[in-house]
Amino acid sequence: MAKLTRDEFISALKEMTILEVKELVDAMKEEFGVDPSAVAVAAPGAVQTEDAGSSTKTVVLKNAGGNKIAVIKIIKEITGLGLVEAKGLADNGGNIKENIPADEAKAIADQLTEAGAEVELA
Repeated sequence: MAKLTRDEFISALKEMTILEVKELVDAMKEEFGVDPSAVAVAAPGAVQTEDAGSSTKTVVLKNAGGNKIAVIKIIKEITGLGLVEAKGLADNGGNIKENIPADEAKAIADQLTEAGAEVELA
């Protein structure tokens, strides 16, 4: 496929309906994992801040899996929560630890995954 110039791309956008533009934006989100509308309106400082913060992660529990007791023990150990609160996190999922260094987040995610949990780093 031939590469479109900037002017050709803008000209093509002008011919699209709002629905077609929305579908294009959604397809770009899916294909590239980036919201083009957020990038287009972001100030240069905001982009730099995002890049600087990319070394921190949040560990999100999606599913405790079949060995929930082991997952609850790990959650208690990592977070310092009580048994009831740790069980609530294991039952409902959610953020285990927020804004921690990427290597620490990976280590926690590995621990939980080994215990059978489904974990995501955000």
